[in-house]
Amino acid sequence: MDAEPRLASEDLEACRDLLRVGSKSFHAASLLLPRRVRDSATALYAFCRLGDDAVDNAADPRAGLALMRRRLDAAYDGLPEDHPADRAFAAAVRLHDIPRTLPDALLEGFAWDAEGRHYPDIEALHGYAARVAGTVGAMMTLIMGVRSHAALARATDLGAAMQLTNIARDVGEDARAGRLYLPCAWLREAGVSPRDFLAHPEFSPAIGIVVARLLAEAQRLYARAEAGIAMLPRDCRPAIRAAHRLYAEIGAEVTRHGFDSVSRRAVVSSSRKLALVARARLPSLARVEGGAEPPLAANAFLVNAVTPAPMAVAARSLDERIGWAIELFADLQTRGRLPQ
Repeated sequence: MDAEPRLASEDLEACRDLLRVGSKSFHAASLLLPRRVRDSATALYAFCRLGDDAVDNAADPRAGLALMRRRLDAAYDGLPEDHPADRAFAAAVRLHDIPRTLPDALLEGFAWDAEGRHYPDIEALHGYAARVAGTVGAMMTLIMGVRSHAALARATDLGAAMQLTNIARDVGEDARAGRLYLPCAWLREAGVSPRDFLAHPEFSPAIGIVVARLLAEAQRLYARAEAGIAMLPRDCRPAIRAAHRLYAEIGAEVTRHGFDSVSRRAVVSSSRKLALVARARLPSLARVEGGAEPPLAANAFLVNAVTPAPMAVAARSLDERIGWAIELFADLQTRGRLPQ
């Protein structure tokens, strides 16, 4: 019988060090998580950070991606690479029964980055956000011990909202690196050629309109995600509320500067972060709607990898009952108990 998976303290400390430098917003929010959740969440984020860096910093992104796929194979085989993040992630995967579909989709998103893929419309961009951020929301929900369809749908909403916020914040930085995530159709509607913008990334009122549209879509998803916080264990809610507010504040900062994220990069001050984290400790008294909304179409495969949609379960049950009835009638006919 396999030994109970265990997250070694020395591996976790190395993962924390990695996140203190590379994922400051997560590190701040994670301090509010209960210890039983924080350790596995730290392992998850550290492994995700390694994957992101392996693609972004590699001379050949495809080689970095192939390396991460081998490391993921090893983690799921129970024979992780000799690295603290790999060992901790492998233990977390077993401990929380994380379906392979989720980290596979994350690596697919990294592959899209390596390809330099552009996104024709917001639906295509949602597909990217599902892979690089919705996956993390779903895995975090499993780590918190929640596997309901509704909670996972809202968690993937939150991941998508955070990713759209990141994109809105990094428009100029991405363009100067040859990357474009803004929906091309939106750019053209605003009178901006995607090719020309990449060649000469400069802020204009037209770019501001597209960034504002993206932040409006993020805000719609933040509002939907709010309902999911109440579906989590009570001691996990402050941390997720903090993450929700910290990332939403990045969008607010972009807005305060006229949606210009080309000539400047929005930064939330440390004092503001501390204030938001402190407020996140207080329970929300506002009535929140939208908990029963289905997941975004782009996120549905992530949610269904853990638990099928309620209607899908009902349909499957009906199919099973019909199949059973057909088999019963065939059996009775074979035995001569029904007229031929």
